[in-house]
Amino acid sequence: MNYARTAIMLAAMTGLFLAIGYLLAGEAGVLMALLVAGGMNFFAYWNSDKMVLSQYGAKEVDARTAPEFVGIVKRLAGRAGLPMPRVYIMENDQPNAFATGRSPENAAVAATTGLMRMLSREELEGVMAHELAHVMNRDTLTMTITATLAGAIGMLANFAMFFGGSRNNPLGIVGVILVAILSPLAAMVVQMAISRGNEYVADRTGAEISGNPLALASALQKIEQVSLRIDNRVAEAHPETAHMFIINPLHANKRDSLFSTHPATSNRIAALQELAQSSGGRPSRTVRRRRFRKGPWG
Repeated sequence: MNYARTAIMLAAMTGLFLAIGYLLAGEAGVLMALLVAGGMNFFAYWNSDKMVLSQYGAKEVDARTAPEFVGIVKRLAGRAGLPMPRVYIMENDQPNAFATGRSPENAAVAATTGLMRMLSREELEGVMAHELAHVMNRDTLTMTITATLAGAIGMLANFAMFFGGSRNNPLGIVGVILVAILSPLAAMVVQMAISRGNEYVADRTGAEISGNPLALASALQKIEQVSLRIDNRVAEAHPETAHMFIINPLHANKRDSLFSTHPATSNRIAALQELAQSSGGRPSRTVRRRRFRKGPWG
């Protein structure tokens, strides 16, 4: 169900993108929009993980430099049937974590030092299982494409605002101005809706991987309480990366608003508690192991 919903929303963003291209320069504008989107997505596909890890100053660790943390990730990845991802630690007091990478074979997970200091082992396992769930569901690739499309829509909308639209467009100059203003907002609404849906699914799948929904619920509560008091300066400088984190690093609203990157934490906790209750306090089932094949692009 979530895959179908995401596909529909991505199709809507693509349609909006092409419509702006048409208003901007007619049929030639559609071709231009396709070329821009293709180029930006190609670049993001190969480089987005390296860029975001560099932005946050993430340092790669291994079994020698961080044996306990890497051991947790390795055990959870094996339980989920995933290839072992690269593991990173960010020197940041705000407790948080994210996953990135274009595919399970090229994935990376990262956690802040603040997160590792604050959580118990069970809670840390819950958080990293959530991030591995994003890798399993290929959310990292989906959100990279979504964010790139949203950025491209904003770029084309600004171009239309300053240079006007095609003479053949039926909306006139007023319509072009309205499209230039409203289309980036519409793209943002779609992007945030996809992000919120992915978080709910990753919570549930992560709880199945770790076998402990209540530990993840406890971790979410702790992370939100502490992160509200600690700024993440890098995230504030790069708000386009906020959707990647397990809890919004930008001090998000507590409601599932149209413009929030994450669902309300209280709603996520309630869903995990319900999952734990439905399982009768027993560990969640082992996640069905998947075989991941390398695609033609690596």
